[in-house]
Amino acid sequence: MKKVLSVMTAAALTLSLAGCGATGTSSSSSADSTVSSTETVSSSEAVSSAETASEDLTTVVEGKLTMSTNAAFPPYEMTTDSGDFEGIDVETAQAIADKLGLELQIDDMDFDSALLAVQQGKSDIVMAGVSVTDDRLAVMDFTDSYATGIQSVIVPENSDITSIDDLAGHLIGTQRGTTGWLYCTDDYGEDSVVAYDDGLTAVRALNNGQVDCVVIDNAPAQEFVASNPGLKILDTNYVEEDYAIGVAKGNTAMLNAVNNALKELKADGTLQAIVDKYINAD
Repeated sequence: MKKVLSVMTAAALTLSLAGCGATGTSSSSSADSTVSSTETVSSSEAVSSAETASEDLTTVVEGKLTMSTNAAFPPYEMTTDSGDFEGIDVETAQAIADKLGLELQIDDMDFDSALLAVQQGKSDIVMAGVSVTDDRLAVMDFTDSYATGIQSVIVPENSDITSIDDLAGHLIGTQRGTTGWLYCTDDYGEDSVVAYDDGLTAVRALNNGQVDCVVIDNAPAQEFVASNPGLKILDTNYVEEDYAIGVAKGNTAMLNAVNNALKELKADGTLQAIVDKYINAD
């Protein structure tokens, strides 16, 4: 197995962010902090440097910041019972849109499609816990990192897998198209890895004895373990990686505008407040 190490040095925040996505039904909605599907962002706020930088910004839909995502990974992106979007990524995107004086539109789709949408100019940004990798850097540009993510391993409480070193020779469940899948197939070969459409299906397979463990991002892992008695997370992290917002390759204006907004949100504490709302540090 190759040695697992940090992909990049973490930026201002340290949190666990989903580096994956799941199959979902495509839909569009405007979003606020609880993300109503009908609300429009007010542009009457004080002008920030980010908004100044966005004056000449061209977006997919005029007046809107279109975000492609996969809203199936609490607490980062998810849907409420009423069909609205919420979560860390959702509120962060809303705050960025506010800074840019734009209305936020969220397009929910499967993870691979969310990545393709920004590459093909169908969305302005992609936020779905996207890890920065060399392959992705070849086809899209990334903002500064806004979070450090952790890939964790879920096992049954009575499992003989007690550390990362025990994964060899076991059947590993992952989510299709994620960095967890990439790392595991690289380390153990495709025959040892089963890819599922979403994390919940992978965890169900684990409960049914179809796989021996599941490698997935830490925050969703915590959610799954909390709702599935008899499962636990290994103490040792499988891998750490940086997450950032993806934009179309060469779209320097968008990249700079979003980066400026992120810097302001970090500096004024907004980003940390969003994280604290969804993740208890204890």
